[in-house]
Amino acid sequence: MSAWCIIPARYDSKRLPGKALLPLAGKPMIQWVYEGAKRASTVEKVIIATDDERIIEAAEKFGCQAVMTSPTQPSGTDRIAEALGDGKPDVVVNLQGDEPRIDPAAIDQLVGLF
Repeated sequence: MSAWCIIPARYDSKRLPGKALLPLAGKPMIQWVYEGAKRASTVEKVIIATDDERIIEAAEKFGCQAVMTSPTQPSGTDRIAEALGDGKPDVVVNLQGDEPRIDPAAIDQLVGLF
């Protein structure tokens, strides 16, 4: 079974613009989320789906694949669907970009339900 973790991230978040790139203990918040997802043993691929070049550039710096999606996507779920492209994993984990303390074991437990 293949599982992908896709992290939707907008720079223009409503309550705290630029939240995904805010520094937290020396790294952008989105990097902590990515690293947590990468440590999940069941996750084959981690992708950041965004509509902002600043997030793309940050993701490239810490080695994450990032996909530019349309700025007209109405939700993170729609952004994920666009980022999937032709990919057909068995499971897609929608991991929010503001969960820097995500426990990889929680991701593994979720994927294990499928």
